[in-house]
Amino acid sequence: HQVHAGLVLFLAFWSLADSGKLLVVPQDGSHWLSMRMVLEKLYEKGHEIVAVVPDAALLLKSSQSFTIKTYSVPYTQEFVDQYYQELGEKSFELTLSVLLSNISKLTELFTSACRHLLYDKELMRYLQDSKFDAIMMDPVLPCGPILAEYLSLPSVYFMRGLPCTLDYKAAQCPSPVSYVPRTFSSSSDHMTFPERVKNFLIGLSEPLLCHLFYLNYESLASEFLQRDVTVQELFSQASVWLMRYDFVFEYPHPIMPNMVYVGGINCLEKKPLSK
Repeated sequence: HQVHAGLVLFLAFWSLADSGKLLVVPQDGSHWLSMRMVLEKLYEKGHEIVAVVPDAALLLKSSQSFTIKTYSVPYTQEFVDQYYQELGEKSFELTLSVLLSNISKLTELFTSACRHLLYDKELMRYLQDSKFDAIMMDPVLPCGPILAEYLSLPSVYFMRGLPCTLDYKAAQCPSPVSYVPRTFSSSSDHMTFPERVKNFLIGLSEPLLCHLFYLNYESLASEFLQRDVTVQELFSQASVWLMRYDFVFEYPHPIMPNMVYVGGINCLEKKPLSK
């Protein structure tokens, strides 16, 4: 593993200032593995880091590099271990129905955990009193954006992507369906007319699918923040988007100045591709 080039630039500029205090809302699983390396580098540069994690998790464990603050969740460590084991076994049957079932169960699990975080009065009082400079997160499940909005903190997103091209929509990037293939379209960026029609229809379905996917989070955010809010509105508050994308797997896409690609081939020395 190596620290991405874009992150090196990001860390270098931050190190010019006094040491900062960073709040982290990590996402469990593989999302955490790459974020942890970045946090360790920030720690080496003298920044103080506090991560809030559930007391039952797969990979979110204690660390010598930063402070861990836990909050209680309505499930046990044994449940988490068994759940992820079953999820891994089902991943070999990756049909659309299995994928939707897995997503539904995951969002239900993590929404419950998010609710317990937001309504942990003692922890929230600590976070408010700590006067953090920024908050860093993987926002794919938007508990972090809700917390950032509540604490009025600038957000750094360290992410692999959001469903339904919500990352580009929230950042107001153009994302024409005639050019950018949608998820599950199996198309390239050179589409025939029938493929463009198919891509267009998938694009029309995205708002409904994402509404269903994030419905519980929208309800929780509106309840907690005491105003009507959408997930796209929450995502649009990001200050910096560090996007772990790789042009080997993704298609080039127009981006905004606060969006930086920090994945794979973008970070290696330029070398000619193999024939």
